[in-house]
Amino acid sequence: MAIFRQYIAPLLVVLVFLIALVAVSARIFIPADMAAPAPTEEVSPQSDNAQVNLDRTIAIANTIAPHIL
Repeated sequence: MAIFRQYIAPLLVVLVFLIALVAVSARIFIPADMAAPAPTEEVSPQSDNAQVNLDRTIAIANTIAPHIL
């Protein structure tokens, strides 16, 4: 147990720190347009046809589900 506390645990802590440091430092090399946060608004809204297909799928699932249970 002493070997784990003296050698392995500190090594794991240092490795995790180094991996985090590399991940954060990698942003320097990313192009400026990719380094920005992701947009939160919807880029391309769904068409009305997609909503109709979803409603049809839900209706079919509701007619099949009572027979399964």
